Amino acid sequence: MPRSQSEPTNHTSRTSDSPADLLEPAVPAPKVEWATPSEALRLVLYRPHLVRTVSVAIIVGTILFSINQLDVVMSGKATTSTWIKSVSTYLVPFCVANYGVLTATRRPRRT
Repeated sequence: MPRSQSEPTNHTSRTSDSPADLLEPAVPAPKVEWATPSEALRLVLYRPHLVRTVSVAIIVGTILFSINQLDVVMSGKATTSTWIKSVSTYLVPFCVANYGVLTATRRPRRT
């Protein structure tokens, strides 16, 4: 049954329908700069950055683990040393990704 013209429409009122407005976040991001170690730690633990750096560590770490340690683990010959190397295989990409975040967001020194 067609809707009559007198029925109300269910449109939300927006000031603009441009694609750029639709991509804007609902909550503005905090200022992402740091100068002190405590600000750097806060930035590293900032959830969007943490999600990204952990994702990088999982993907890159898994690739490196597969290349370097998977054969030893699958053959059942993994030692404590192998497992320590495996942990570092995931920690290194995590640290490198965080280094990238911190390098890109460091507040310039005032002279």
